[in-house]
Amino acid sequence: MAHMKSLPFELFVGLRYTLAKRKNHFTSFISITSMAGIALGVAVLIVVLSVMNGFGNALRNNILSVASHMQVTGGNGNLANWQTVVSQAKAVPQVQAVAPYIMGQGMLSFGQYAQGTLVRGVTPADEIKVAELGDKMKAGSLEDLRAGEFNIVLGADLARALGAGIGDKIMLMTPNGSATPAGVMPRMKQFNLVGIFEMGMQQYDAGLALINLEDAAKLYRMGEDITGVRLKLDDPMNTVNVAPKLALALQNEGGFYISDWKDENPNLFAAIKMEKRVMFIIMTLVVAVAAFNIVSTLIMAVTDKRADIAIMRTLGASPASIMQIFVVQGALIGVIGTVLGVLFGVTIALNIDVIVPFIEHLFGVQFLDKNVYQISVVPSQLLWSDVWVITITAFILSLFATLYPSWKASKINPAEALRYE
Repeated sequence: MAHMKSLPFELFVGLRYTLAKRKNHFTSFISITSMAGIALGVAVLIVVLSVMNGFGNALRNNILSVASHMQVTGGNGNLANWQTVVSQAKAVPQVQAVAPYIMGQGMLSFGQYAQGTLVRGVTPADEIKVAELGDKMKAGSLEDLRAGEFNIVLGADLARALGAGIGDKIMLMTPNGSATPAGVMPRMKQFNLVGIFEMGMQQYDAGLALINLEDAAKLYRMGEDITGVRLKLDDPMNTVNVAPKLALALQNEGGFYISDWKDENPNLFAAIKMEKRVMFIIMTLVVAVAAFNIVSTLIMAVTDKRADIAIMRTLGASPASIMQIFVVQGALIGVIGTVLGVLFGVTIALNIDVIVPFIEHLFGVQFLDKNVYQISVVPSQLLWSDVWVITITAFILSLFATLYPSWKASKINPAEALRYE
């Protein structure tokens, strides 16, 4: 206790009021409830944001496993001298692999069913290097897309909508038609279904067909040109720095357009960021409600300590000192609650891959159906930047909650307070 006496007067009294055993058990109960409420709110906020980070990261990884990190396309839709573009792009240090492609629209028909789709012409050996398509094949192989054989690989949902399976003959019609005496007729070609992939994303599984690059060049009358090249980077998050280097390397190759994976999914990631921001605001309100329980605690403490306040004022304590005493008391409740909440929340966020399966096993439920969500575990990614923001926010709210009761305590008239003692 001797070391506490060396503390400043306001801090010493504030700590004594908070830590000493109270005669008024109800006030102690309210203090503990305030701490527990802040701790729970902070913990939930950390866990919720970590899970949202995990979902965003899982979705990003899912997209990056199938989408190109960057693309170089022709300014008018056709990229000429593309072999030179490929060699120049490979020379950029951050570029790991390059794959040429031709993109076009088409209508697939099989039996009585027809479906519109995007058709991508690829060279299998290069395409496998820029996308993890080999791991996404449910049936067949991408290597079966050999030039001149007019084979095709479909997304799982697209094949299901057509009612087609491996070995079936599928008709592909393209919008750039052929002139005939009867007028312009759509170009039609029969393809052999040799593979089915499932990427876990609706836009690909239900709307993408893959054929060989040379077959696509003939079908879409591209000649020696292609639509563009797809690039895989050593760090897909570094596209902002790679784009200028790539533009410099290709400056002599005529008109071209450089885009990245973020440009292909702008609304999706904007929505995730907005949802995280909204969830932070909503969960912060939970912490605020818990923090403002401190108001009740301090008002009861001020009422309980009116005589003490009057005596301290009589002995020379200033109103500012009285105010600081109760600010210390309320802030300490907030700090203890916040620290406990951070410890609890971080522990759950780092071990959610163990905790969730245990709860699922205990109650016989499954939170995420793999057939619906493509992932069977609840992902979590703890960002310490989020933890710091939550900690500071909780402390500021707790501190703010102490101001009114502390101000009321500083306004107590010593003579009035001691009259009824």
